[in-house]
Amino acid sequence: MTTPPAAPLRIGLLGTGPWARNTQAPALASHPGVVLSGVWGRRPEAANSLAAAHGTKAYTGDTGVDELLAASDAVAFALPPDIQAPLAARAAAAGCHLLMDKPVATTVAGAREVAEAADRAQVASVVFCTMRFAEPTAAWIAEQAARGGWFTARAQWIGALYAPGAESEYAASPWRRDKGGLWDVGPHALSVLLPVLGDVTELTAARGPADATHLILRHTSGASSTLTLALDAPLGAAGTEVEFRGEAGVATLPGGGDAVGSFRAAVDALLDAVRTGVPHPCDVRFGLRLTELLAEAEAAALS
Repeated sequence: MTTPPAAPLRIGLLGTGPWARNTQAPALASHPGVVLSGVWGRRPEAANSLAAAHGTKAYTGDTGVDELLAASDAVAFALPPDIQAPLAARAAAAGCHLLMDKPVATTVAGAREVAEAADRAQVASVVFCTMRFAEPTAAWIAEQAARGGWFTARAQWIGALYAPGAESEYAASPWRRDKGGLWDVGPHALSVLLPVLGDVTELTAARGPADATHLILRHTSGASSTLTLALDAPLGAAGTEVEFRGEAGVATLPGGGDAVGSFRAAVDALLDAVRTGVPHPCDVRFGLRLTELLAEAEAAALS
């Protein structure tokens, strides 16, 4: 007797901005194991437009959140972090699995609320740290973690969102302008370093030019790492580099995959966590840890 295929997971999308339009909605609508159960947005016209583009229902307003949760098995978030966090706790309480964006929140209390809500409801969760799901980089990170013997690492995640001549839809994001590179690209850098070098045992941070923040970390493996994080650099300074140095020599992060394909891989990870009950390494508890480290770095840099 053959086993019938599992029913597609109904995933609703909260958010209608550039990330939702360009990445999440296309990935969810095209995923064979998923039904896009609806789109919720704070602006009705944006929710209607995005829902129509992908053949699903639009929801708006506070009651619309509850209606979408009732129509979904899981929800994906494309919202500013401190709007995402309370809605994610609400979704977990309604029994919905969580596919969250990074950072989970910009306060430890907000991130902890989500993690505790997910634990209470026993729902699966995945935080979309892109490098952990992009095909080239995910395999490379796993390879470096298995190799071990690292002495130190260097990560530079430098954007030029606000430079003259730069063209990015994300430059209009108020939370990015307010919180800077530490909170926007910091989760990416930490999501690469931590699985290879181990959790952080010591941290110090200092401000650089514009919104730049410099971090020095000590890890459970004994290795150290340095990070430079920024969004407001000149165009000529922009770029991303991660380098590990140790017994095996020097290893350099390869280029990442496309965002839609990477988000599909995150959906696969959530489906697997739902099916098996085994937490994914990038779950909401990992998201909480990232928030704890970033909040500590922010406080250290301002002291």
